[in-house]
Amino acid sequence: MKYLDEFRDPDLAARLLDDIHAATTRPWAMMEVCGGQTHSIIRNGIDQLLPDGVEMIHGPGCPVCVTPLETIDRALAIAARPDVIFCSFGDMLRVPGSSQDLFSIKSTGGDIRVVYSPLDALTIARDNPDRQVVFFGIGFETTAPANAMTVYQARAQGITNFSLLVSHVLVPPAIAAIMESPDCRVQAFLAAGHVCSVMGTGEYPALAQKYRVPIVVTGFEALDILEGIRRTIRQLEAGTHEVENAYPRAVTEGGNTAAKAMLEEVFEVTDRVWRGIGMIPGSGWRLSEAFADYDAEQRFSVDDIHTEESSLCHSGEVLQGLIKPHECPAFGRECTPRTPLGATMVSTEGACAAYHAFRRLDLVAAP
Repeated sequence: MKYLDEFRDPDLAARLLDDIHAATTRPWAMMEVCGGQTHSIIRNGIDQLLPDGVEMIHGPGCPVCVTPLETIDRALAIAARPDVIFCSFGDMLRVPGSSQDLFSIKSTGGDIRVVYSPLDALTIARDNPDRQVVFFGIGFETTAPANAMTVYQARAQGITNFSLLVSHVLVPPAIAAIMESPDCRVQAFLAAGHVCSVMGTGEYPALAQKYRVPIVVTGFEALDILEGIRRTIRQLEAGTHEVENAYPRAVTEGGNTAAKAMLEEVFEVTDRVWRGIGMIPGSGWRLSEAFADYDAEQRFSVDDIHTEESSLCHSGEVLQGLIKPHECPAFGRECTPRTPLGATMVSTEGACAAYHAFRRLDLVAAP
């Protein structure tokens, strides 16, 4: 299949790996930012094929995983209201809150619907004028344009029973927070290709220069990942710290100008709490004043939120790259995809789910 098989060619993969091994003279630690890249690395066994001492640190690039517990609990409270139709992508339904998840709300009568686009939620609002319809808008810069467009359309069409529960987060401030952590071991980044397809690469040169780290925009197929690693190793060995675009078939320097214009009109930058990490200043979006009437957090006054994370779950350390998933004592025991303790075991982009799905249970020591 064109543009698919070409990026999974084992002969080309072997050549790239040979280049990586030939170029590597010392240990290096690099972080792939995106959870989709993490799954590709683990699924294809790329981390096991790299030279000894070259470590892939799994970053906080899973949007479901970093959605703060307080926001999950607020979503649960809103979804439980009898006058609400709560719409979400499917991967949010099993993310645990303090005491339950959206599936458990649905099982007790909550009207929770899985949609494939926020515009589907807008259609539901149009068809149910006597109900409040809330869409759970989470994610990085990749998913934000569609959510922005939906709110824009709701206002343009006069659909007043629609609102958005927003928990959007931004990659560049997260990179800065990682680099400023006293426990940081990251020496380079594979930047998220899908985020850069929207935002372009213009936000990254300042980060590369300030923290003196190579940043290579990378795709998601096996050859994309290997090419990103190859370019990163070459920069690390040469002592350079530039931004390179290894995903030119999807990413341009300027990004998607129409999407960026919509984002600028509908959203404004705000501080955001990241689950397992904490507050990162200027790392999120909220609806701007012009669209505040469509903010579910303001429309539904949900007070008395008391969050409580599982004492067994170490997903915060996983998200910060401080430990690998199998190093969590609960991994594969108390915490499995069927009985998840944290969002990193639920999401299709979560590092714990990747390790569990792709044969890394053998890394867990016997109890």
